[in-house]
Amino acid sequence: MSDTSTDGFLAGRLMLEQPVDGYRAGLDAMLLAAAVADQDYASLLDVGCGVGAVMLAAALRRPDARHAGLERDPGAVALCHRNIAFNGLQSSAEVIEGDHLARGGPDGFDLVVSNPPFFDDASAIRDPAPARRAAWIADAPLEDWIRAMLRRAAPKGVIALIHRADRIADVLAALKGRAGGVTIMPVHPRMGAPATRVLVSARKGTRAPIRIKPGLVVHPDPASGRFTPETEAVLAGETLSKAVAGTPAQWPASSVAGGGAAA
Repeated sequence: MSDTSTDGFLAGRLMLEQPVDGYRAGLDAMLLAAAVADQDYASLLDVGCGVGAVMLAAALRRPDARHAGLERDPGAVALCHRNIAFNGLQSSAEVIEGDHLARGGPDGFDLVVSNPPFFDDASAIRDPAPARRAAWIADAPLEDWIRAMLRRAAPKGVIALIHRADRIADVLAALKGRAGGVTIMPVHPRMGAPATRVLVSARKGTRAPIRIKPGLVVHPDPASGRFTPETEAVLAGETLSKAVAGTPAQWPASSVAGGGAAA
């Protein structure tokens, strides 16, 4: 196994061991986990869970619910097992080794979440590091990834994901005729800048209309490197809806420890 580091998230309430040179959880994972915290569910599946960042951030907030992660990389599965134990979440979280895109495996979950690979083609990014390739470049189109999420959701179950803002048309095309009640929250890197990420949720088997929520701004200006109060609240452990509404964070302000803050 490659070298690892142990990094703190959610004001140190969550500790994750993750590769030094591989894909590292960061802001995208914590944004998705904060959005997940606004959902009502008894069971959650995180597909392509990696070392468990989103799943375990959710389990910390909802220890009464069942949380499972599905991951095909054996090294990430081993780290996820260790992270579950290190954070004392064995009673509410588990990791399953398997390919999300394959038929069979875990299904019937109230909520299925994912931070899918952002690119369908290796030519879209320059020289992806081998250790990060699987996390950045998908083996199948985004539509297949989303349809597999829907297969693993229970009837009327919800799926939620974070992705590049310029892929929103592809996300909506994958959901068309299969899920409704779509909600979209844009994520802007700074005030006045176009969104670079979108947080999307949808309910399987419904036809409710699309809603576009007010966006989240990550940085107040391009030069300071500081986070907005709303982003600080997310990183401290607040739910996304409360953070955007300006509700004070329930935990002290934090920062991204693991890197990979791509927004």
